[in-house]
Amino acid sequence: METNYKFNRMEMAGSLGDLGTLLPIAIGMSLVNGLNPMGIFLSVGLFYILSGIYFKITVPVQPMKVIGAYAIATGMTASQVSASGLLVGCFLLLLGATNAITVVGKYVPKSVVRGVQLSTGVLLMAQGVRFIIGTSKFQLVRQAMEPYLTLQAIGPVPIGILIGIIGGILTLLLLENKRFPAGLFIVSGGIVFGILFGTHDGIQEAFHQLMGGLNLTGSLDFTFPTSADFTFALLALVLPQIPMTLGNAVIAYADLSQEYFHEKSTKITYKTACISMALANFMSFFLGGMPLCHGAGGLAAHYRFGARTAGSNIIIGSIFVLFAILFGPHLLSLLYLIPMAVLGVLLLFAGSQLSLTIIDIKERKDLFVALLMLGITLASNLAAAFIAGIGIAYAIKSNKLNV
Repeated sequence: METNYKFNRMEMAGSLGDLGTLLPIAIGMSLVNGLNPMGIFLSVGLFYILSGIYFKITVPVQPMKVIGAYAIATGMTASQVSASGLLVGCFLLLLGATNAITVVGKYVPKSVVRGVQLSTGVLLMAQGVRFIIGTSKFQLVRQAMEPYLTLQAIGPVPIGILIGIIGGILTLLLLENKRFPAGLFIVSGGIVFGILFGTHDGIQEAFHQLMGGLNLTGSLDFTFPTSADFTFALLALVLPQIPMTLGNAVIAYADLSQEYFHEKSTKITYKTACISMALANFMSFFLGGMPLCHGAGGLAAHYRFGARTAGSNIIIGSIFVLFAILFGPHLLSLLYLIPMAVLGVLLLFAGSQLSLTIIDIKERKDLFVALLMLGITLASNLAAAFIAGIGIAYAIKSNKLNV
């Protein structure tokens, strides 16, 4: 009988596959928005573990990207971000508990689902390239291709590009290798490089915290947001996030989970995905973490790098919880050891895996919808593309319209 939990090198490698999405937003929301890094890591780790135990397959955990990106770009306060998480949680619980999301999902055409997956995949790939060439917002703010490396170039070649090329070639060579899994090899190599050439900002303080024993008192201070925070969060963060969450973190995610795991994914439904994310956001709210969700991109990343069971969730979740408890507010210092270009390589391959789901589209009209949604996403955002895609898909079903 095949077990629901495996703890081997492939599961370990797969568990690290989505760090390219998770870590940059987590770091950004800690530095810019003032969220507690311990609360972020603890809530993420617990969500990984609990969702893996319940669903018994690989389950992705991601930050809500619209909220994260906008909050970081505008420098919103921690209270406003926390308020958005609670509001999104309430909305998802309502959709899931009433089963209204099943009705919504029933009328979303497959071409729109594939359009969401294609668009998300391309966005991940583009962000991966930015990390490698040093043009992401985080790197531009820090005015360095690799903000936490003392080595910025080897001769005329920027170090990020060199790491990206070497990492990409090694990933291609090891992607199907079970002895040396690509994800584990690339992340481990990046950490070693960070140890050798990193600035080591705050590393000594982090290890002093560890050697001094655990001190969790006051580490998770909680302040309830004001009514003004909730009003602002609803208009600026929650309303733009909802369409993307429904399109990518519910409908496209459940569809992809079924495609990857077949009968093992019977617990992954539109309803359970909504309730799972709602409960996670309630937990994250009280721990002072960031708004969380599932996502097709995260699942593609974990799967591409080797995750096949809930063991990957237990592995990465335990790492996050352990780091949160041991290092508390200093744990970000350890993450600086991983070069941005390494995260870029992970994103690049995760995005390509997700984008390739479009290959099962055979009809010209369906392909047109998916590609048009990609264009709208690049010009505007995924939420707008999801809404427009549904309207366009139904409009061109008529035999009178040709593409």
